[in-house]
Amino acid sequence: MRLFALLLALLPIGHSVDGRAIRPVTLGDPAAPHRVLVVGCIHGNEPAGNAIVRRLISTGAPAGTEIVALTSVNPDGCRRGTRQNAHGVDLNRNFPSNWARIGREGSYQYSGPHPLSEPESRYAVALVGRVRPQITIWFHQPQGVVRAWGQSVPTARRFAALAGFPYRSIEWPFGTAANWQNHRFPGTASFVVELPPGPVPPNRVSRWANAIRRLAVEGYRR
Repeated sequence: MRLFALLLALLPIGHSVDGRAIRPVTLGDPAAPHRVLVVGCIHGNEPAGNAIVRRLISTGAPAGTEIVALTSVNPDGCRRGTRQNAHGVDLNRNFPSNWARIGREGSYQYSGPHPLSEPESRYAVALVGRVRPQITIWFHQPQGVVRAWGQSVPTARRFAALAGFPYRSIEWPFGTAANWQNHRFPGTASFVVELPPGPVPPNRVSRWANAIRRLAVEGYRR
């Protein structure tokens, strides 16, 4: 059983359109009953969550939990400072749940030619399928709110309370990562944290990281 858990911890490395590595870090115990995935950035012009993920990596996961930490699923967009990936696709409109054709190449919310057309979104789907997190947190900017819909609402509300941050129930846009996981894996929570504009102050980085660690101990809420 322990060997199986260790094999699960050896997560595959993804690659962006331009060949940059997408490399998650496994923290804690792969055999733990409570498993959380945290993604610091999916829109390249919204990078503030990366500091929170780096803090998590430096502090580790609480006993009895596993946290899989990924700074960015869109390294090309982060390098370019663009919302989209190197193909001009908004990755958070490229997931198969409730996908719709939006815009065209390079437009602000271009959803791509078809669902999962991009290597980054395909990797995110594969990573969630491999990790099977109870909870996934996607960091965005700049709305300043924790947002969720459907089965994720109770867990997201609790996380907002732990972080001392506003919460709102907002229906998902077309083709989002959170919407896909909520449909694909009942009994899990995948939700968005919209950080304020600009870098996160160091004291707030610590508060967010501590809230994630606490939520990992508490687990999914129904």
